[in-house]
Parts: sequence; structure tokens; C-alpha cells
Amino acid sequence: MLMTVMGIYTFFVLVSIYTSVMQIGFVNQAKRGKAVLLLDNDFIKAGNYSVAKEKMSIATMFVDYIAFIMWMGFGIGFLQNSIYFENEAFLNIAIVMGFLVINSIISMPFGYYEKFVLDEKFGFNKSTKAQWLKDTLISFVTTLIFGSLVVWGIYAIISGFALWWLWSFVFIFAVVILINMLYPTFRAMFFDKLTPLQNEELDSQIKSLMDKTGFVSAGVFISDASKRDARLNAYFGGIGKSKRVVLFDTLIEKLTTKELLAVLGHELGHFSHGDIYKNIAMIGAMLFVMFGVFGNLPDSLYMELGLNQAPYSVMILLLLFMPVLGFLMMPVMGIVSRHNEYAADRMGSELGGSGGAIELANALKKLVNENKSFPLSHPLYIFFHYTHPPVLERLKELGVDVGDDDKSALGASCQADI
Repeated sequence: MLMTVMGIYTFFVLVSIYTSVMQIGFVNQAKRGKAVLLLDNDFIKAGNYSVAKEKMSIATMFVDYIAFIMWMGFGIGFLQNSIYFENEAFLNIAIVMGFLVINSIISMPFGYYEKFVLDEKFGFNKSTKAQWLKDTLISFVTTLIFGSLVVWGIYAIISGFALWWLWSFVFIFAVVILINMLYPTFRAMFFDKLTPLQNEELDSQIKSLMDKTGFVSAGVFISDASKRDARLNAYFGGIGKSKRVVLFDTLIEKLTTKELLAVLGHELGHFSHGDIYKNIAMIGAMLFVMFGVFGNLPDSLYMELGLNQAPYSVMILLLLFMPVLGFLMMPVMGIVSRHNEYAADRMGSELGGSGGAIELANALKKLVNENKSFPLSHPLYIFFHYTHPPVLERLKELGVDVGDDDKSALGASCQADI
């Protein structure tokens, strides 16, 4: 059984790396061709950024694979034999959180490299090292506190119920819903400073737009995201009365009022179509499968690993294999999500009136330029990774002439470019 489990994870790693390799070859070929949506220099720069990110992804995957082998080989057993508490609940919490802490330490250099090397090189990073360290510590402490509570909850369920995997799923699904409700408040408390929108005219136009779809919000807020990052973004966070409209200050700076309203119209399209609930339902389906699988692992696997069949063993194995199940389910979730994005684009263009489609298209073009998003990707990469349709396809659906995009990069050889 152990060899089967190792084989499944190895296959996942190989497919992931192969997908990244194909994307690198595609982008390296495409960036030498005719520029699309970007000026020539910006097109090449966006391609270089995409390739650099993908190479880092491959390096991360290699390190994660080595860590996986170590955890399966001796790591979990080491924690099991090194940590001791008389109280069973404390023991389970300590072992699982020890696993999470070690993994966080392993991934920390990649987070630093991405922020202060890649993002710095390509002009995204606006954060200081002190700010990054503060954010990292806050994330670490909050994960430690809330993660411990979640682990304690699952431990109590496993210890108290025969059909524990089903009730654990219900518990974690409830936690996911709670996180969605509290996310805007949490970010405002620890990371972003949110201030009410002061532009009364814009605020009135946004609220008028929300009234058309019945969207009731706790307010429109501006995030000081520019102190960390130069990218443009916005989000509708929360569920029920906790919903907030949050605009990055970088978005307000770069988009015109009509373009901004078109972007918000797109987001309201998601609300109108119930996409947030669809997404939560898909996450629920994925969690159900995960707990169903790991709640019924054969005893022989624990014996081969030399582990006690304790709650902490189940939780660590679930955490180790969560990326695998997520990767397998991503194509299905991606197809649904991309369909929802097209529908939201149509809604956004309709809410914007006669020129709504043009304003949304202009906003999408600016997002590509400001975020240095390379507009072309290999179909295999889109299949496994894209939650949004390629921007060229979105523009075509909005009736914008994007010209003939070059497909010759599909035949690119990528071996020499890694």
C-alpha cells in the first residue's frame, strides 16, 4: 500500500513539472513572436516574469517532493517519538502543529525569494523587509492559534464518533464558510488598512450599481495595498451582512471611473449568479472526497509507516496529500469557474450600459499591462491551472478585435530554456 501511495504522489509531481515545463517552452517561444495586448518590451518582460515564476514553481515542487519523502520515510515517526504530552488532545495538537511549523520554515525562503528577488526585479514589490517579516510573523501566530483550535476540533471528532470522517468534513466545511465571512475583517485587523471610500460621487455610482443586482454591502472600502504590492485588484469579501466591497488603491489610481464600475459590474455578476456559493459548494465536494478517502485508509498503510493509527497521523497524511487531490479536481473546478467568468463578464458589460463591454475590455487590458500578465499560455497549463479564461478569449467574447494570436508557440521545444 505504501508503494501505491508513493507512486500516486510521484505521478502528481511529474505531471505538475511536465505542465510547467510545457508552459516555459510555450512562453519562451511566444515572447519572441508578435506582441499581444502589450508593447514589445512589456510583452517580453511579462514573458520573462511568467517563465521565472514557473521555474520557481518547479524548484518548489522538487523541495516539496523531497520533504514528502522525508515525512513519509521518517518525519512523522520522528515527531511521534519526540513529542510527549500526557493529555492526548495536547499531544495531537503539538504533533500536527509541529508538522505545519516545519513545513512553513521550509517554504519561507521561497516566499522571501518571490517577494524580494522576483517581484523586486519586475517592479511589483513595494514592501520592506521589516513589513514582510511582520506579515510573516502575524500569519505564523494566527495559524498557530486558529490551526490549533481546528486540530483540537478534529481530534475531538475522531475520538468521539465512529463515522468521524463525515463529521470532520462537516466541521471543516463550517470553518471554510466562517473564513469566507470573516476574511475582510481579518485582513483589516492584521494586514490592510481599510478606509471608507471618500469620493462621494464614485460611492454613489457604486451603490447604484449594487442596487441593480440587490447586493447589500457593509460598505465600500479602500485598501492601502500599494504599501506592499503594485498589482491591481479588488474583491467582494464576506457572506451575508458582512459583505464588503474592497478596492485596492492601485486600482483606483490606474482605472477610469467607468472602467472601475465595469470591473465592479463583473464582480456583481458573480454575486447575481450565486458564484460564491457555487465555489463554496465545489470546495465542499473536494473536502468530502478528501475526508472520505483518508477516513478509510487501510490499517496496513500505518503499519508500513510505523505509525500509530492516531488522529494526528490521519491529519498529517491528509495535509500531505491535499495538493494531490486539489490538483486532480482543479480541471473540473477550472471549467466551472471559467464558465462563471464569461457569464460575469456579460453581466458586467450589461450593467455598464451601451459602452459597458468596451469599458470592461479596456479595464482587462490595463490589468494585463499593470500586472505584467503574459496573455498567452499553453492549453495544458490552462487546463490544470486557470480559474479564469485567457484574457484574449474574454476580450473576444466581449466583441473586441484582438487580431490573430500566434499559435506557433505550441510546438515550442522547452528543453533548452530551463
